[in-house]
Amino acid sequence: METVRFWFDASCPFAWQTSRWMKEVEKVRDVQVEWMPFSLSVLNEGADIPADYAEMMKANWGPARVAAALKDQHPDKVDAYYTALGTLIHKQGNGGQKGYGAYDDLIVQALQDIDADVELAKLANSDEVDEKLRAYHQQAIDLVGNDVGTPVLQLGDAAFFGPVITRVPEGEEAGELFDAALRLGQYPYFFELKRSRTENPQV
Repeated sequence: METVRFWFDASCPFAWQTSRWMKEVEKVRDVQVEWMPFSLSVLNEGADIPADYAEMMKANWGPARVAAALKDQHPDKVDAYYTALGTLIHKQGNGGQKGYGAYDDLIVQALQDIDADVELAKLANSDEVDEKLRAYHQQAIDLVGNDVGTPVLQLGDAAFFGPVITRVPEGEEAGELFDAALRLGQYPYFFELKRSRTENPQV
């Protein structure tokens, strides 16, 4: 069985769509996903970004910090945490929150849903696990460089940002898309394939 490492920020709607695709891939290919914390808040530190987006980056610290704590203490629960929290954020229309602590209630609910220690939610507003979060985040950056976002996937020896999808393929179609991504990644001189996006994620 091949392990695919997937770096995610739970607040990102594009990472969410790609993650649901990878959940489909696990059903039709001999692969297992290892879920890795990534932080858009860390990525955008010191960047010249619009004020509205900066407020979203403040909110995004919480989910990522708790993901890092789980990865460190209870790695078996990271998958379930991302699914539970992502469902609350993306499928139930709670994304795009602004300001520190904006996702606190959803984090508590997600931890309850997966029978994890809700005391971990307190880490959302603490820098206690920031060193660990930054280390997990840096692993992805070291593989693909700074000019990326989330998701980052590592397939075998290759890693890249994306794929960015707005709809989630199912069944064999999901597997075929994975096969294509894997093959592109295996070519050492492949770097980028892109076109203008015409729709937002259709959750």
